Amino acid sequence: MNGIEKITARIETDARAEAEKLLSEGQERAAAVRAEYQAKAEAEAKAAAQAGREAAQRQAQRLESAAHMEAKKRMLAAKQECLDAAFEQAKKKLLALPDDQYADLLARMAVRAAKTGREEIILNAKDRERVGAQVAAKANALLAEAAAPEAAGKAAKAGGKAGNLLSKVVTGASALLQGTAMLTLAQETRDMEGGLTLRGGSVEVNCAFETELRVLREEMAAEIAAILFA
Repeated sequence: MNGIEKITARIETDARAEAEKLLSEGQERAAAVRAEYQAKAEAEAKAAAQAGREAAQRQAQRLESAAHMEAKKRMLAAKQECLDAAFEQAKKKLLALPDDQYADLLARMAVRAAKTGREEIILNAKDRERVGAQVAAKANALLAEAAAPEAAGKAAKAGGKAGNLLSKVVTGASALLQGTAMLTLAQETRDMEGGLTLRGGSVEVNCAFETELRVLREEMAAEIAAILFA
């Protein structure tokens, strides 16, 4: 082999070695890149799966909370409906009382609301026709019955609400016994389910059943809330 051939062979050998070296390095770099992207892909897939699980968990918690709130709302609504039904039933029972008991009830309500014993008792049209005369008579009888001889002395000595009550009883009963005044049944009627309105001059006291029950319900608000929100 002459000198040129040796040089050519050497170049080919060196070129082949360099090519193999470059190929090997390229393969190594390619493998490294593949490994890197594979790791990234796996990490991203894992992160996505974790995020999905967390999102699903948050959604489940939201749904559970919403279901709990809805259950509480429905329970509260059911309790409110029971309360409404209870007061409605109470009103129906009052309206369904026998005439004599109903007249007694209205008479006591009139006496309780009276300030002077000379007011007018206003009923609805049905009650005025049915028990109006009884209510006025029973109310005045209650005032007269309460006006015992010692009541005047007690009224003079008592203070506050007790004194006012006794004074009212004595004033109304005395007027009745003297024939100068009494609780009277008004010719006028009012649009109410039951109960009465007591009128003295320009002052009226609303004792309709619906009003009395609403006031009672408001007075029981704290007790009712304790039951409903327990």
